[in-house]
Amino acid sequence: MTVETIAVGPAGAPEDRARRTITTVGGHFLDLASGCRIRLATPAAEPGLWARYLDGALRTYRHFGVESALELSATAGGDTTALFCTAIDPDGRMVAGVRVQGRYRRVTDATSLLAWEGRPGESALRMMMAGRLPFGVVEGRGAWVSRETPYRNELGAAISRCLAHAPRLLDARFCFATVASFAASRHAASGGMTATDIAPVPYPDDRYRTVPIWWDTRRYRSTAAPDQYAAMRAEWAELGLPEPDPRPFHGC
Repeated sequence: MTVETIAVGPAGAPEDRARRTITTVGGHFLDLASGCRIRLATPAAEPGLWARYLDGALRTYRHFGVESALELSATAGGDTTALFCTAIDPDGRMVAGVRVQGRYRRVTDATSLLAWEGRPGESALRMMMAGRLPFGVVEGRGAWVSRETPYRNELGAAISRCLAHAPRLLDARFCFATVASFAASRHAASGGMTATDIAPVPYPDDRYRTVPIWWDTRRYRSTAAPDQYAAMRAEWAELGLPEPDPRPFHGC
């Protein structure tokens, strides 16, 4: 099988090179809790897998009447997706997925911020994004878990860990996502920190209260739940990533 490599930064120390050059065809790790294999790829490298991801996302979001949140007209071509992750069960069925955009160069690249346009918290959230851009920001979008799988909770946790892995794979410090408030605790377990000073917004409709979440790769050891950090360490080993540098980091 042909292996595609994404070079996402200049050469540096061995640890930096391991992080900045990733194999995206055949890149995978086992989620021990569900028994599913999590596959990582780019849309260009795995168009068939990408089509299955889109189909699963559409079916899941359509069930809840929120398919507009997928912005399929802008994303289906794959050009805006830097990396996507999918969960394949032992029978070969795709049962979960998420895609990642970035690294972002401008605040306006994060179109999810439009949900706060004209609402309380808009200015503060944009300032958060602007302050983190120099350190590298990627964004998780289109997360879904099949309604038919018996491992919804386990796969939800695995997809959340994928968002924690994404900035390390794409040479960024931060991952950003906007999620329904009821999902915030699941993301907190993988190190995702809700921006509690930003007021939630009714997005994609009035049934939901959507909140912004940040993953900071420099803080996983202190922010992730112990069991999830242990899972993350095992997954980094399979992905060929070193454990994050625990030394203090002075930044935002």
